[in-house]
Amino acid sequence: MIRKAKIKDIKQIQELIGCFAKQDVMLPRSLNELYENIRDFWVYEDKGKVVGCAALHISWDDLAEVKSTAVSKRYQGKGIGFDLVSVCLAEAKALGAKKVFVLTYKPDFFKKLGFKRIKNSTLPHKIWAECINCCKFPNCQEVAMLKLLPRYKSRSAGAPLITGLVK
Repeated sequence: MIRKAKIKDIKQIQELIGCFAKQDVMLPRSLNELYENIRDFWVYEDKGKVVGCAALHISWDDLAEVKSTAVSKRYQGKGIGFDLVSVCLAEAKALGAKKVFVLTYKPDFFKKLGFKRIKNSTLPHKIWAECINCCKFPNCQEVAMLKLLPRYKSRSAGAPLITGLVK
């Protein structure tokens, strides 16, 4: 089941991200960073355990970032990552973002979701402020990708419901 993350999920999220960070396919996240950004996170929960996560972070006027996308090895290949990113994209659209980017070591996964490679230099300088504190700076090999969100016509006075994507 996909839902917004809760404070009680943070240590499981860090453990999940940490497994991939140790394999050098994802950046590590500190507990402090996770607690400060809890509202950005969505989780996939199975039998009370967090087995997947993804975060949507608003970066600028019409730009958002999907980050910290991870699915436990045992649960991969079941569409969980796709669903988590899809919920983030729906939330970005509901919030008014027009573009969503990722910085990733797994471009093929995001390509399947409609993201296209871009030059890192095309992203606003504000994005790179976080990079200065990264353990991989300045030799980062992450690939920048961007997805333009389609415009929508609201069926009612409010934005489309995100919950329509949540299982």
